[in-house]
Amino acid sequence: MTVYFIGAGPGDPDLLTIKGRDLIARCPACLYAGSLVPEAVVAHAPEGARVIDTAPMTLDEIMAEIEAVHGRGEDVARVHSGDPSLYGAIAEQIRRLRAVGIPFEIIPGVPAYTAAAAALQTELTLPEISQTVILTRTTMQSSAMPEGEELEELGRSKATLAIHLSIRNLRHIERALTPHYGAECPVAVIYRASWPDQQVIRGTLSDIRGKVRDAKITRTALILVGRVLGEEDFRDSALYDAAHTHVLRPEVKV
Repeated sequence: MTVYFIGAGPGDPDLLTIKGRDLIARCPACLYAGSLVPEAVVAHAPEGARVIDTAPMTLDEIMAEIEAVHGRGEDVARVHSGDPSLYGAIAEQIRRLRAVGIPFEIIPGVPAYTAAAAALQTELTLPEISQTVILTRTTMQSSAMPEGEELEELGRSKATLAIHLSIRNLRHIERALTPHYGAECPVAVIYRASWPDQQVIRGTLSDIRGKVRDAKITRTALILVGRVLGEEDFRDSALYDAAHTHVLRPEVKV
């Protein structure tokens, strides 16, 4: 018996991996985060499978269900949104599984920030503009940020930022980042990336809060900050430059 932590992707059911789909289709039990995982994903569960939305459940209740399935010698598809390694709350589940000797595997999924970049039709790394993407969040009700990971510190890098779980903290984001990025730095807010009701709001650090407020977006949105958003004045990558040689495109001797 194995528990499979499966990344369901950002929302579009077609972005579920083939491996994830096939595992869901053969597991007699499927526990999924219903607040973020569309029903079309768990519709792949086999007929007669026990399919449970864990959104209203506590960790103890979830683990009790998994242990009960384990007692029957059956596999579990534990389906999380995006990629389970990012804000997936799987670490505490894994700790419990290890403690009771239940085996598990992790199946990666498409993370929300890549779906957001696709919605913006942009690359998050551009030559000489930004070569670093920082995935982070801000302090909200759930947990504080570790020392040294506050936006004021991360902003010193001037890297492209993908800020999760922080749409109600835009005032703080503006104040923390403006000294490093400037008030006119591009910002994009992507609500429910890849879902049918996806919304994209573009602005700057100085005006994005008002635009988001007017759109009445209060949850399930990712914030991207950085010069790469809408930047056109950058040099071509060396990857395809005719003057750049490498092992797969050696220099031609004349």
